[in-house]
Amino acid sequence: MVLTGAEIVVECLKEQGVDTVFGYPGGTILNVYDALYQHKNEINHILTSHEQGAAHAADGYARATGKVGVCLATSGPGATNLVTGIATAYMDSVPIVAITCNVNLPLLGKDSFQEVDIAGITMPITKHNYIVKDVSILADTLRKAFAIARSGRPGPVLVDITKDVTANSFAYEKKEPLAIEKKLKCSDEELKEAVKLIEQAEKPYIYVGGGAVISEAYQEVREFAQNVDAPVCDTLMGKGVYDGHDERYTGMIGMHGTKTSNFGVSECDLLIALGARFSDRVVGNPKKFAEHAKVLHIDIDAAEINKNIKTDVSLVGDLKDVLRKLNSQLTKQDHADWMKHIAELKEKFPLSYDDSMLSCPYIMEEIDRVTKGEAVITTDVGQHQMWAAQYYKYSMPRTFLTSGGLGTMGYGLGACIGAKMGRPDKICINIAGDGCFRMNMNELATASRYNIPIIQVVINNHVLGMVRQWQTLFYGQRYSQTVLNDNVDFCKVAEGLGCEAILVTKKEEVAPAIEKAITLKKPVLLNCIIPEDDKVFPMVPAGAPISEAFDAKDLAAK
Repeated sequence: MVLTGAEIVVECLKEQGVDTVFGYPGGTILNVYDALYQHKNEINHILTSHEQGAAHAADGYARATGKVGVCLATSGPGATNLVTGIATAYMDSVPIVAITCNVNLPLLGKDSFQEVDIAGITMPITKHNYIVKDVSILADTLRKAFAIARSGRPGPVLVDITKDVTANSFAYEKKEPLAIEKKLKCSDEELKEAVKLIEQAEKPYIYVGGGAVISEAYQEVREFAQNVDAPVCDTLMGKGVYDGHDERYTGMIGMHGTKTSNFGVSECDLLIALGARFSDRVVGNPKKFAEHAKVLHIDIDAAEINKNIKTDVSLVGDLKDVLRKLNSQLTKQDHADWMKHIAELKEKFPLSYDDSMLSCPYIMEEIDRVTKGEAVITTDVGQHQMWAAQYYKYSMPRTFLTSGGLGTMGYGLGACIGAKMGRPDKICINIAGDGCFRMNMNELATASRYNIPIIQVVINNHVLGMVRQWQTLFYGQRYSQTVLNDNVDFCKVAEGLGCEAILVTKKEEVAPAIEKAITLKKPVLLNCIIPEDDKVFPMVPAGAPISEAFDAKDLAAK
C-alpha cells in the first residue's frame, strides 16, 4: 500500500512493537504527529515538558523493560534539546531511537529557520545516525536503526528526516523486525584458558558491570559465583544482577564503594570482570588497581578489552552465552578460607551513618523496608545517588536506573516517568538532590498531566551536596556557588504543577509519607530536609588507589 512518509514512520514503530513514545511537537515534525493522531489507540504518546525529559523518559523506559525506547523532536532547538539525553544513553549503552525531523530538502544547508545539523552534532554520541532525504529508503532506515540500537553493545541511534520526506508517498510493505544474532565469538581454546585461570585461583573476586544487566545474565552470574566460590561486587550499572541480600555480595566497588569490596579486590589473586569497563570511578589509580591479581575480562565489546586495565585472559561475546559455556565446563571450586576472610572484612567495615537525625541513608532504608525491595529506583547524580546505591538492597536487575557514565543532573524524573510507563506494575521512585531536582522539575507537570503515579523524593540539604563534600575535603571549605539558600518551596512547586506534596523533617515522618504516597496512586513529591554537611562514605580521592578508601572514622583519627 502507498503511504506518506509520516504514516510509514508510524507503521515502522508498530512493526517494532513500540507501544509508547515520548516527545514534543514542532513545525517540521507536524506530519508525523498528525499520523500519530490517527493511531493514538495503538501508540501511546507522552508529551513531556521539555525534549530532554523525553530523551530521559525513553532511556528510563528502555532500562526498565529491556526494549528500545523512542523519543521524538522537531528540528533546531527541539533536536538539540535531546542531545544530553542521547549522550546519557550512549555512555550507559541504552538502546533508544531518537526520531527528529528537519527542514525541507531544498532548505538544508542554508541556515533556514530552525535548521541544525543534528546528525553531525550527535555523531560522537550515537552508535549510528541517519539523515533521510528520500522516502523510498525511510522504512528500511528505521528498521536498521532499531536493529543497531538493540544489537551487540546497545546504544542510541538518531534518525533525522526532512519534512518533505514525511509528506511524500511511497509503497509500504510490513516486515518482521530484523533478527539479532548472538554469536559466541570466543573460541573453545580461550574458554579452556579462562577455566584454567579460574581453577588455579585461590582468592578470586567477581566484579559485575552493566553488561550483565543488558545481556539478561543475572541467573548465569549467580550460578557462576556459586561455581567459582567467590565474593561479588558491582558497579552502579550492575546493581541487582547479584542479590544485594546474598552473603557473597560485598557492595559497590570504587570511589564510593564499600571498604570490603575495595580492600578485597586489592587483595585478590584473580579479578573476573563481567560486562564491566573498568571506569575511572571504579579503578582509581590504574597502576595500583588489583595489582596482585590476574584479570579475566568478559565483554561483548572487543574495544573495551585492554582499554583501561590490561587483562591476562579475555573472552569477547554476549555475557549470558559465555557464562553458560563456562558454567558447563567449570568444576565447583572451594575457597572457604578466602570467603571467611571476606566475611570478616564485611563485619569489620560495615556501611554506617549517624542515625540520630534524618538522613538519606535512613530514608533509603525505609523505602527499602516499605517497598520490600521491589520498587524501581531512579536517581539523579550526586550524594543521593551514592546513598541510593549503598542503602537500598537491589535483588533484581533493571530496578536501579541512574546516569553512571555521563553523570547527568536532571536525569531521574524523566527516567522515572519512562520506567513507570514501561513497568506499570512497579512502584517507581525517583531520588534527587535539591540541586538536581531544579534541573528538570518541570517534568512533574508531565506526571500530573497523565496522572502517572510516580514518587519524587527530594533529598533537600540546600546545597550542591557532592560538590560541597569535595570543597570541604579538598578545597579548604571554600563553598563557591554551592549554597542554595533561596526561598524555593518544593512542596508549593509540586502542588502548582498538579501533584501532591509532603514535607518530611523528622525520621518518624518518613515511613508514613512513603506509605501515603504509594496509597494515593498519583504523582507525589516528598521534600525531605537533611543536614547540609552530611557526607557520602567510604570515599576514595580521585586518582588514588581504591585500597586507600576512607570514612568519617578515618578522618577523625587523623
